[in-house]
Amino acid sequence: MPVRRWKPLSLLVATVVGVVVTLQLTTSATAATQLTVAQAIAQQGTASATVRGYVVGQPTATTTVVRSNFPNDYALALADSAAETNTSKILYVQITTGFRAQYGLQSNPGLMGKQLDVTGKLAAYFSHAGLTSPTAFAVVTGTPPGSTTTTAPPTTTTSAPSDSYYQNALGKTGAALRSALHQIISTNTKLSYDQVWDALKATDEDPANPNNVILVYSGRSQSKSTNGGGVNDWNREHVWAKSHGDFGTATGPGTDLHHLRPEDVTVNSDRGNKDFDMGGTPVSEAQGSYTDADSFEPRNAVKGDVARMIFYMALRYDGGDGFADLEVDDTVNNGTAPYIGRLSVLKQWSQQDPPDAFEKRRNQVIFDTYQHNRNPFIDHPEWVSALWG
Repeated sequence: MPVRRWKPLSLLVATVVGVVVTLQLTTSATAATQLTVAQAIAQQGTASATVRGYVVGQPTATTTVVRSNFPNDYALALADSAAETNTSKILYVQITTGFRAQYGLQSNPGLMGKQLDVTGKLAAYFSHAGLTSPTAFAVVTGTPPGSTTTTAPPTTTTSAPSDSYYQNALGKTGAALRSALHQIISTNTKLSYDQVWDALKATDEDPANPNNVILVYSGRSQSKSTNGGGVNDWNREHVWAKSHGDFGTATGPGTDLHHLRPEDVTVNSDRGNKDFDMGGTPVSEAQGSYTDADSFEPRNAVKGDVARMIFYMALRYDGGDGFADLEVDDTVNNGTAPYIGRLSVLKQWSQQDPPDAFEKRRNQVIFDTYQHNRNPFIDHPEWVSALWG
């Protein structure tokens, strides 16, 4: 009997009705296939991939990519040519928190014209062909044609925290984004008003003194044990004044930690239920804060904090759970109506005072320990302009 000789494993020969078909076996694809920008645009909605392209600007709308005066560090645009201007040939890349310091264009304008490898999900961003939830960025070695001479970030690949909490909102805009975010943050644990006392001692703890809390408008570090109703005590400030919508201290908006902060009793009274706006006379126990008959201006260090708390409340409470539909408008003197202004000023404050370490830690403590939901405008400040223009 002749000896049977097997073909090499890399080659399989099959004969079907007299026709020889040769199949070349290949090794399995890597976890993230490397693609050009054109291929990434054509393969939207498929598995994760690594895309190589030139940085050509920052997307700010579905059909707009800016090439200078970058508004923030939250997104960049890739193309197969460094000179590309046709947005249909450009991939919009989300930059999540862990990558912004190195790869955001506001902080690193010298990235313009550089070639990057970015790994992430091939999914729409700004309702445009995109790459979201990135897991790695790397500058391709060498300086490609058309780039500037500004030093680029290190070429090492960096890992970032998962953005899975917002997965159902990523890439959406307008009403779809608002609806998705509302659904995400509305799944939360509710506290009683008494529980808020202890929670604030954790969320607003002074990083330099664990026995104290930081008062939001005053900026003063004060003993956690001095909470109460005395003239120099601290109490629970509703940043969205509880009379605006008449929800009081009811479990829900009245006890939501995302807008409750410690504040000096007297300063809390000075603020009252006023809307937010610029100007007035100085608040004696809150240096840098001002007030007049119908508005309150907090100190510069927390202007953005205040704005993002207001935007959170307007997104979270839309009238669907038995409470008033809270909205931000561009007026003051809103009284007991479920509105707070001034929208134009709050948007400005959010831009000029981005989230700092204290605000980010506070958001995390609320998520981890108490309500198990997040303020999306701390994690993604760009969503303020996405929802309010």
